[in-house]
Amino acid sequence: MRLYFAIIFIALNSAFGFCQSAEFHFLDKTTVKLGDFKEGEKVSHTFTFTNSGDIPLVISTTKVSCTCTTIDFSKQPILPRDTSAITIHFDTKEKYYWQDRVVHIESNAKKDEKLRFKLYVEPQ
Repeated sequence: MRLYFAIIFIALNSAFGFCQSAEFHFLDKTTVKLGDFKEGEKVSHTFTFTNSGDIPLVISTTKVSCTCTTIDFSKQPILPRDTSAITIHFDTKEKYYWQDRVVHIESNAKKDEKLRFKLYVEPQ
C-alpha cells in the first residue's frame, strides 16, 4: 500500500512540474495610441510587465514589419514575480498619416505576445 501511495505521489509531483511556465502580465494596455507627431520625429514607448509564471521568462525574439521600428528588452531571464520592460522606438522619417504597428514577442511563455501602437504623422 505504501508503494502505491509513493507511486501516486511521484506521478503527481512530476505532472505539476510539467505544468510550470512563464507568463507575461502587462501592467498597462498592450495597444496604445501615442498621439500626433511631425514627420521626422523619433517616438518611444515603454511597455512594463511582470513575469506572473512559475519559471524564468526568456524573450527569444521580436518581430516587426519594418526597419522603422526597433525594440529594446532584457536579454537576461526575468525571474518569477520580477518586473521588466520592452521599449519600442519608432522613426517617423518618410512616414505619413496614420501608422499602426504590431510587435510580435516570442518567448518561453504560454503564448506569444503582441504589442501594438498607433500614431498620426503630420507631413512636413
